[in-house]
Amino acid sequence: MEILLIGGLWLDGTAWDAVAPALEALGHRPRPVTLPGQGDGHSSATLDEQVAAVLAAVDTAAEKPLLVAHSAACTLGWLATDARPERVAKLVLIGGFPNEDGQPYADFFEMRDGAMPFPGWGPFEGADSADLDEELRQRIEADAIPVPEQVARGVVRLSDERRYEVPVVVVCTEFTPEQAREWIAAGEAPELTRAKNVEFVDIDSGHWPMFTRPAELARLLGAVAAGQ
Repeated sequence: MEILLIGGLWLDGTAWDAVAPALEALGHRPRPVTLPGQGDGHSSATLDEQVAAVLAAVDTAAEKPLLVAHSAACTLGWLATDARPERVAKLVLIGGFPNEDGQPYADFFEMRDGAMPFPGWGPFEGADSADLDEELRQRIEADAIPVPEQVARGVVRLSDERRYEVPVVVVCTEFTPEQAREWIAAGEAPELTRAKNVEFVDIDSGHWPMFTRPAELARLLGAVAAGQ
């Protein structure tokens, strides 16, 4: 199965370098998506351009792909699903939940010179980063790409309620499936509250399992792709 991989904030396609070969070994066709403004040198990219990049990958897939989105990009995956509900086989959300219509995409941290740089590890202390050793922390921070302001502050626009028909799998990273179910039931992730088919799988990791648990993540995604 073709598996489209979308990294979260500050990440480019190389974030999946340890996951993609493991997926290939399982017989799948992984395709990391390079997002405008996050790996192509386009520092003035917009949210619409990032959505367009994901849609181009969906549209050129030979079959309905498995769409995998990480962290803040869970909203990006949801936007693509809203735009192509008939083309996405299933949406996997790693460590995040989609924002609602009208909300900013990811206006979380200070902007500098038209972009949102990685804020350091302070905001992520605790369960988010507990499984990152010092070498990984330094590598991730060194490779982090400032997210263009027009991406981070772009406004989410959703229009096709057929998105709620697309099966969703929530990969629970620094939180448990029980917590995720409670949040959704309480209306803290309204888009998933309305989704018709939501499953939960656990992975023993912090917020970045593509770096800390790549083989386990690949096996999990392979099982989802195989319908297991």
